[in-house]
Amino acid sequence: MLNEDLKLGSTGNNVKILQEKLKILGFYNAVVNGSFGLATKIGVKAFQREYNLEETGIVNNAMWQLLFRFTEVATVSTRANPTLGIGSTGEAVRELQTKLKALLYYTGPINSTFDLETENALKRFQYNNDLTTTGTTNTQTWNVLNSLYGNLNSCVTGESSSGVSTYTVQPGDTLYGIARKFNLTVEELKRINNLTSNILTIGQVLKVAEDMNMPTRTYTVQPGDTLYGIARKFNITVEELKRINNLTSNILTIGQILQIPASSTDTGILTYTVVPGDTLYGIARKFNTTVDQIKQFNNLTSNILTIGQVLQIPTSSNMETRTYTVQPGDTLYGIAKSFNTTVDRIKQLNNLTSNTLSIGQVLRV
Repeated sequence: MLNEDLKLGSTGNNVKILQEKLKILGFYNAVVNGSFGLATKIGVKAFQREYNLEETGIVNNAMWQLLFRFTEVATVSTRANPTLGIGSTGEAVRELQTKLKALLYYTGPINSTFDLETENALKRFQYNNDLTTTGTTNTQTWNVLNSLYGNLNSCVTGESSSGVSTYTVQPGDTLYGIARKFNLTVEELKRINNLTSNILTIGQVLKVAEDMNMPTRTYTVQPGDTLYGIARKFNITVEELKRINNLTSNILTIGQILQIPASSTDTGILTYTVVPGDTLYGIARKFNTTVDQIKQFNNLTSNILTIGQVLQIPTSSNMETRTYTVQPGDTLYGIAKSFNTTVDRIKQLNNLTSNTLSIGQVLRV
């Protein structure tokens, strides 16, 4: 048993042992290099969080004991999951081919023979899951393969009558562990299930996927947009935004159309910048609204648009406004105070570029 405390910046063989054990347990997916970097620290903290240790990012004696205990249990499965490579045959190869096929990596016949097609499928699986691309099975490969295959089966067999996949809480389960199993965040899991605490009960049935019939709306990526900014705008997480849109990186392209849960609420005004070829009709269709609503919302008197023009798009949240007709002596400050809002909010709602008002002007407040 190791007793050396390890932390960010540590190096050496003990760090390699740490990384290997974290990888076996699914907390570390980077290269085992003996250097305690940021990826290792994230894995350590995730392990500590999962097993109710103080989340310090530092490996101490208590964590070493748990690491050895759990990896000894995990490696018992290697007898049933042997090392396989070109030329291997038998039931274990059949199991490998079956699981790779279910996960859409293998398209050949289930013939219990580890051939070149099986090797190529395994390499693609290893590459896509941040495993060393060897084309042979090892403990880490089997663990990830069994985990993903198990998740797939859970999603198929645990489907409720409403079409939403479910999971039944088992002894020892935690929200963090369940969320990691189904590629969710704890916050998403709690939101999907309307949970207000982290307490679970054995036998409790949790939804582990959004309702696939949940309505969505779209958002077109604008210059300067980031996933973080868009997620904040619609009050969702970056992880949720990436999952809904099947994104594998944080890179966005101008004009890219993203799906946004219709149940999300805007924390600001949804805007759109006019690009060449745009028409009011096309923009209205893109955002599931009408030409008249866009014109009214932006105080437009014609259908003519200019490239680069910024339009405010009416949504269910920002259309719920009242109107006020400007009276003699009115000021933006006075109107804002009367309606318990701000001058900036009124200017933003009405696309105003100055504080000048005209008698009879209709403002949204």
